[in-house]
Amino acid sequence: MSRHQPQRTVLEPFPADGPRGSWPADEYATQQQAQGQPARVVMDLRTDSFLVIADSPAQG
Repeated sequence: MSRHQPQRTVLEPFPADGPRGSWPADEYATQQQAQGQPARVVMDLRTDSFLVIADSPAQG
């Protein structure tokens, strides 16, 4: 039985080198959540950035 992974959509990237104490990716994700968008923050090590993503059910 195969398992389908959800499709991930990058809503907005944020550089990881922001000022200390600044959390723009988390703030953006919170704004999206308040508007009903199931957003969360993940770290992209390859690009050294935080990505605000939304998962949608896999098609299949």
